[in-house]
Amino acid sequence: MPAPIRRFPLPGWWDPEFVYLTLYRSCSHSFWLDAGVAAGDGFSYLGAADAASRFVTASVPEGTVTVTFPETDPDSGAGVGGGAVTLPETIFEFLREDLAAAESEPDDAAGTDAAGGRGSESGFRLGWVGWLGYELGSQTVGASVHDSRYPDAALLQVDRAIEFDHAGLTVTLLARTGPGGATAGTLEQWAAEVLAALRAAAGTSVSRMPAQARADVRIDAPVAAHWRHDPERYDALIRHCQASITAGDAYQLCLTNEILVDAHPDPVDAYLRLRAGSPSHHGGLLRFGETALLSASPEQFLAVSRAGRVSTRPIKGTRRRSTGVIRDLALRTELETSEKERAENLMIVDLMRNDLGRIAELGSVAVTQLLDVESYAHVHQLVSTVEARLAAGLTGVDAVEFCFPAGSMTGVPKPSAMGILDRLEAGPRGIYSGAFGYFGFDGAVDLAMVIRSIVIDRDGASIGTGGGITALSDPAEEIEETRIKAAALLDVLGAPKTHPARPPGTPSATPAGQGLVT
Repeated sequence: MPAPIRRFPLPGWWDPEFVYLTLYRSCSHSFWLDAGVAAGDGFSYLGAADAASRFVTASVPEGTVTVTFPETDPDSGAGVGGGAVTLPETIFEFLREDLAAAESEPDDAAGTDAAGGRGSESGFRLGWVGWLGYELGSQTVGASVHDSRYPDAALLQVDRAIEFDHAGLTVTLLARTGPGGATAGTLEQWAAEVLAALRAAAGTSVSRMPAQARADVRIDAPVAAHWRHDPERYDALIRHCQASITAGDAYQLCLTNEILVDAHPDPVDAYLRLRAGSPSHHGGLLRFGETALLSASPEQFLAVSRAGRVSTRPIKGTRRRSTGVIRDLALRTELETSEKERAENLMIVDLMRNDLGRIAELGSVAVTQLLDVESYAHVHQLVSTVEARLAAGLTGVDAVEFCFPAGSMTGVPKPSAMGILDRLEAGPRGIYSGAFGYFGFDGAVDLAMVIRSIVIDRDGASIGTGGGITALSDPAEEIEETRIKAAALLDVLGAPKTHPARPPGTPSATPAGQGLVT
């Protein structure tokens, strides 16, 4: 029997940053789906693993998923878990089966008709929160990929969470009730504990708290940043892409680079600095054991409402922001009128129309926004929106599986583009170029692109950066675009923002174009 969702409103407004730091900073498995600093609309969600939470990871090379209980005491066995269970299936097969068995009933507490409330198609009604790595494309598209050093997917089962409605300035606790979930009494007890902890941390019973001062990332000394491909090598890869396009093997290719940074900051402090400097409506922090994803993503990959409405918002086309008003407007206009950028965006829109057409009701696919410029803290970007209605008998998991990875991160056509890029990039993308967000018990899905993101683990930090290549691309401009996209992320880590400088014609000193910045 599906378990309903109970809602318990807290009095007043609490800033999500303050709440995360108070309740979840020390948790080994926690999440923050972030509408952004000073958001005036949208929703943020916070939560962490409890004794009943399952945590699932996927391995593409092994063709398996592994389920563990992260809050089970390894010594006493306390908790509901036990040992890890490995299953011979894909993450999509696992999610389909699990969500079919756990699909929730509507909220059983009074709600509103506002977005995210009872009766609305929007909002997280508990489920699975985590990431899907780019290399899952081997299973969804059949393309060759390198093996990732990160889990190819990692998702946490969430049976209770805190919802922040930034438009209504309300904070609501969400919890599953019934078998395996909370009772009304335990929900009220949890609410009392949460409110007591917040008031104790604030030192006052006044709950409308401002955001915490942004913590600086502790950097003991200048850190090294290793670019997989230095400028000379990346220039050559761009020309290889253009040769493939000329030969008719692809129309557009999203070429990427990886930067490994020898830094080990606290993931929470690093995320606070990232969100302060690069505010975004699709940001987030996923802290899963020793691996953390910190994202200031501006791009929605795929959203599926509980009523079956599907939307995707591809971004292709970028210009840096300028502090001068006139220059900034000129850069925006340059992007808006660029033949190359508009063509690139149109090709991705066409690809996403095709992807959605595979899972949509006949005739329901529509382009509702085309080639609009949206401005963010550091860049102007060219954005389009494609929408559809999910075909009968299909689920949000099906929609993600058919569309993953996003065409804006592969190129056109997708299978050929992924094969070409795997050969040229000479390494895995990992979590970068994938997606993160939630799969709800109610069938809703909301995933953002893993771009403008940092991944931190025991070996240090990694950043992905790249851009779409067409026959009209200028290699120097494409190289500069990768620098622009990586600059704010490198700044968070205290790393240099530029590639290594070498005299023209000087051979690379490291294999396969590996560059070193110190």
